[in-house]
Amino acid sequence: MKYNIGIDIGSTCAKTVVLDGDKNILHRLLQPTGWSSVETAEAIHDKLTELGVDWNDAAVVATGYGRISVPYADKCVTEITCHGKGACHIFGSEDITVIDIGGQDTKLICVEDGMVKDFIMNDKCSAGTGRFLEIMANTLSVKLDELCELASHGGGVSISSMCTVFAESEVISLIGRGEQKQNIAFGVVDSIVKKVATQAGRLHLAGTKVCLTGGLCDFEYVCRQLSAALKSQVLTHPDGRYAGAIGAALSAASIKK
Repeated sequence: MKYNIGIDIGSTCAKTVVLDGDKNILHRLLQPTGWSSVETAEAIHDKLTELGVDWNDAAVVATGYGRISVPYADKCVTEITCHGKGACHIFGSEDITVIDIGGQDTKLICVEDGMVKDFIMNDKCSAGTGRFLEIMANTLSVKLDELCELASHGGGVSISSMCTVFAESEVISLIGRGEQKQNIAFGVVDSIVKKVATQAGRLHLAGTKVCLTGGLCDFEYVCRQLSAALKSQVLTHPDGRYAGAIGAALSAASIKK
């Protein structure tokens, strides 16, 4: 049996997917990237070996920030291509708009007939990313899931700063004024939603499925707020955070071994 392996080493998490010849998922791995992508790649290799992967009959494609740190990869492919391909596979559509909120960037990818037509990436500032949410959650002394749950019961607060550092100071000021935690949480999530909606305004969303991938796709509240802001239903899937790795594994399937 041929093993088609996709490894997506992102800025905060590494995702690995192993497909069989019929494109069925055999294994999923999720782990922190840590400080060294090289060590992360070695750990993935060791874990897959433990799971019984035969490297003599395996094709590997790496993607993400750390893709060049996977020495046993047969090929490296950009995350834009892999996320688009993976999302099409997950959501069963060749025409789709992908919103991927990652740890350090936010990507909006427009796919038509299975090919990337256009994309926008915010990678100059962590505002509007998963890292932004993590920082704000830490400031409020809650976990990410707790932040989203709190936000669903809040309102009336907006975070105006476009910079993460200044936004954190804004949150601290709100805490000092005695603002309720759920209202601050609402303002934090609302800030991300507005930034993504602004980016999406530069793409043509009509007539395509819109899906959310990345670590935040597990949070129903974020998806619901994005749907309202974009005036279009935003779909999610349990494998959404593995979209890049799935796309890489699908690319590996075309490699002749």
